[in-house]
Amino acid sequence: MKRRQFLATTIAFGASAFTRAADEPLPRDGKNLSFRNEIRDSLNRSLVWLRAQQNADGSFGKDTLHPALTALPLIAFQREPTGRFAKEEFVAKGYAYLRSFTQPDGGIYSKENGLANYNTSVCLLALVGANEPKDLDTLVKARAYVVGQQAAGMAKPETDGGIGYGSIGASPKRGHPDLDNTVVALEALRATKHLIADKPGTKDLNWNAAIDFVARCQNLPSNKQPWASGDADNKGGFIYYPGFSNAGEVTLEGGGKALRSYGSMSYAGLLSFIYADVKSDDPRVTAAVAWLRKHYTLDENPGLEKSGYFYYLHLMAKGLTAAGITELEVGGKKSDWRLALAERLMKLQQQDGSWLNDTARWKENNPVLVTTYCALTLEILYAQL
Repeated sequence: MKRRQFLATTIAFGASAFTRAADEPLPRDGKNLSFRNEIRDSLNRSLVWLRAQQNADGSFGKDTLHPALTALPLIAFQREPTGRFAKEEFVAKGYAYLRSFTQPDGGIYSKENGLANYNTSVCLLALVGANEPKDLDTLVKARAYVVGQQAAGMAKPETDGGIGYGSIGASPKRGHPDLDNTVVALEALRATKHLIADKPGTKDLNWNAAIDFVARCQNLPSNKQPWASGDADNKGGFIYYPGFSNAGEVTLEGGGKALRSYGSMSYAGLLSFIYADVKSDDPRVTAAVAWLRKHYTLDENPGLEKSGYFYYLHLMAKGLTAAGITELEVGGKKSDWRLALAERLMKLQQQDGSWLNDTARWKENNPVLVTTYCALTLEILYAQL
């Protein structure tokens, strides 16, 4: 790829949600101007707080051996609507910190803490957004590393096509593909497809196999996994990986058991299909949207209460935006979920500009991580209103 082409490339899937402009973009609808100003102020407060959490070495927060937890705040600074942080020294320092984790195999992770695929995928998104020609070789190798994490010929064939945390440092519980790691990888690979556009013969992901894996995580009668169900409450939703749901199981009317669909993974499933270019009228996509419409709520992560709550809200914003959905029905009335979600986030924001989940599961007791989820979500909402 020519350097000029690299610099000109759009940095992420769903560019309409993440546009960087020289001047702050105008609202899509004039009536939203005042509300967007409130979102902007909330976002600015969160970014001021995040900036203050940077360490001397360029990392963010206390969990410094997971470079993804520094990459995520950097992505939030990239996607700020005015682009005013693009040339800031503290951002450049953060990128340098990410580069320091580059491994000989092309991955970007810590050998001590592992989670190689997750860290590499998120760092890949951050560094492609840095738009630095010097990163081109690193990015191509990191992308190839993520592609190489796709499972094939597993002992459990139902996991083929998916991607897990990565073999480096993964515990036995994490040593297999799951939907969450798969959606993170698919987003990074979709956002970096341009890196191999002029490299014929370069190995890419087996996207069809990835689609099949995602489909095997969905509660649908067409999914022939023994746990899959077409019952009204679960049909169309998703679980963590074939055979396991973080939301547990449910007893059906006939006495059988089914694994319970839940909110965050159902948005992950929808996004995975979209990243993989599955058509919007595909029955698996329409079933996913139907489940998400039926279980729409801002009060909890459906099926998990407050566990993973802010991640759920973030995936909601990404998923519904990518699907082109602006209204959902609540109590028989149509509601603009974008306005409602922004209001909820601003209400939950703490005085110092941060957010925190009282339920610690999945690191949501880490204010840097949770505040980053919320900042990224506000950026999506700001651009859509």
